Amino acid sequence: FCYNIFMSKNIVVICGHPDADSFTGSMLEQYEAGAIEGGHEIRRFNLGELQFDPILHKGYKEIQQLEPDLILLQDAIREADHLVIAYPNWWCTMPALLKGLFDRFWLPGFAFNFNKDTKKIEQHLRGKTARVIVLSGSHSPFKTWWQFGDYTNEIQHGILGFAGIKADVSAYGPCQKVDDKVRDKWMKQVFALGKAGK
Repeated sequence: FCYNIFMSKNIVVICGHPDADSFTGSMLEQYEAGAIEGGHEIRRFNLGELQFDPILHKGYKEIQQLEPDLILLQDAIREADHLVIAYPNWWCTMPALLKGLFDRFWLPGFAFNFNKDTKKIEQHLRGKTARVIVLSGSHSPFKTWWQFGDYTNEIQHGILGFAGIKADVSAYGPCQKVDDKVRDKWMKQVFALGKAGK
């Protein structure tokens, strides 16, 4: 017998560009369109529309009240099977506002815990998967990596992996130097990723 097993996924999408009307946002729209065609459920959060203080003022020394948008985001990720984060590569890292978002909501008790008895990290989001989509403006992903090092290590391993999420990276660039034909090719690639729920 040959079985065709398909699992619909609950996918949370974060547009990590402060401006959702950017090429990053357009790439995510293609991912969403593919995911919907593939029968997956999508919930999108646009970084620039979230209302929150991006500064973790006291670190973990004091509890900083979470804004309603951050609570909604945490709840959505708890329920999700797959997380997609797309952002532009600015100065070999993510935009400051996106880093501030992680500082504020990627917290002990939600994403991980420090076990004082075992001295180990408890990963609360283990079993989930993620896709990181990074767009570079002036350099190809390989040239940026060759010159400046792995600019996705922070999010792939330091943030997502720390919480137990297995993340794959799709890097595109140089966005400022390619024609519409290349951009269309990239959009078809992310559409296919969305359709497959990857």
